[in-house]
Amino acid sequence: MNFNDFNFDERLLEGLTSMGFKTPTPIQAQTIPLISQQHDLIACAQTGTGKTASYLLPIMDAICKMPDRPTISALILAPTRELAVQIDQQVEGLAYFTGITSIAVYGGGDGMGYEQQRRALREGVDLVIATPGRLIAHMGSGSVKLEAIRFLVLDEADRMLDMGFKDDILRIVRQLPEQRQTLLFSATMPQKIRAFAKVLLKNPSQVNIAVSKPAEKIKQLYYKVFDQQKLNLLKHILQGNEYKSIIIFCSTKEHVKLLDKELRSSDLKVKAFHSDLQQDEREQILLSFKNRRLNILVGTDVLSRGIDIEGIDLVVNYDVPSDPEDYIHRIGRTARAEHTGTAITFVNSRDFRKFIAIERLMDRSVEETPLPDFLGEGPHIVPTQKKKKKKIFKKRKSKGYDHPIKATTTSEDSKAS
Repeated sequence: MNFNDFNFDERLLEGLTSMGFKTPTPIQAQTIPLISQQHDLIACAQTGTGKTASYLLPIMDAICKMPDRPTISALILAPTRELAVQIDQQVEGLAYFTGITSIAVYGGGDGMGYEQQRRALREGVDLVIATPGRLIAHMGSGSVKLEAIRFLVLDEADRMLDMGFKDDILRIVRQLPEQRQTLLFSATMPQKIRAFAKVLLKNPSQVNIAVSKPAEKIKQLYYKVFDQQKLNLLKHILQGNEYKSIIIFCSTKEHVKLLDKELRSSDLKVKAFHSDLQQDEREQILLSFKNRRLNILVGTDVLSRGIDIEGIDLVVNYDVPSDPEDYIHRIGRTARAEHTGTAITFVNSRDFRKFIAIERLMDRSVEETPLPDFLGEGPHIVPTQKKKKKKIFKKRKSKGYDHPIKATTTSEDSKAS
């Protein structure tokens, strides 16, 4: 199969050819015909599978063939500014010969950017790619009319729900016409996403692309640790000068801020990346990291979806992710293009079952690495003895072993094991 088989508008095909696209990816091959047949759609696929083009191409083809275009033809909602910009850039490339217009609508930036967004929304643009909060701000000012939209796309719907955008999305949807085509794309498909889809979609078709395995070029390791040992172990790894470009993932924004403070006190070139930062601050941090003026980033899983930088040597999972698929996204930041990379995970007794689930998803075991001697022994974890493991954890927790960041001496850690 090639893109000629979809009977796209000639101008759209010319754009595809100029960008070097010849053969559709599996998700494109499955979703494009369904979208072109005007089905609502639920698609489960990761970043990197070609999912963006899988909905952009049939939507742009439909816009090319419209005798009369509405003020706004399609609305694409995305969880982060970074993803909205990436989608807009892809539209720009694909639409080069079509005359289709687009605008990325997101928070942050200066007043000039807001005014440019407002003018484009008022005067008309074919595709609007927006973060929910900023779009609602424009709706409140009366600068955007959504009653004639033909297509609604929710990209990374699971991430938008995790970030608390459910009410904002429903508020936006109430302003859209009933007769529209709705497409929902998600990297994971938990029950909350399926329930949300029932509210928004009508008799949807479903496409599920299996979770891709991590690149073989990623060297995966893990340490069994008490929480108090994590910080000193991390400093030991970072101060070895083996890795030049590093991302550290924590489970919460609060952990990110604490870890950033601790690492900066050790004179490491590190920055925290989280939603409390202003947009221009986030952009500057990513630019510094990309240009190698900054070599360590600390962030949550939002960062795992919003950064596409080659040459990252090391990913550290300071906390084990709750969703096994988030582990795939995290470690996928390294070993991109022709590079190799290392992924290290710190696993405490509380998170060991999560880590077993990750190994099961990948259908492979991750190599355990012994702790450096100066840290003493880590926790003694026996997966088959579930009751005993639970009892041991309670005892450790009562001694304060569940503190996420604070570093202490390791003598009690050794006794506890």
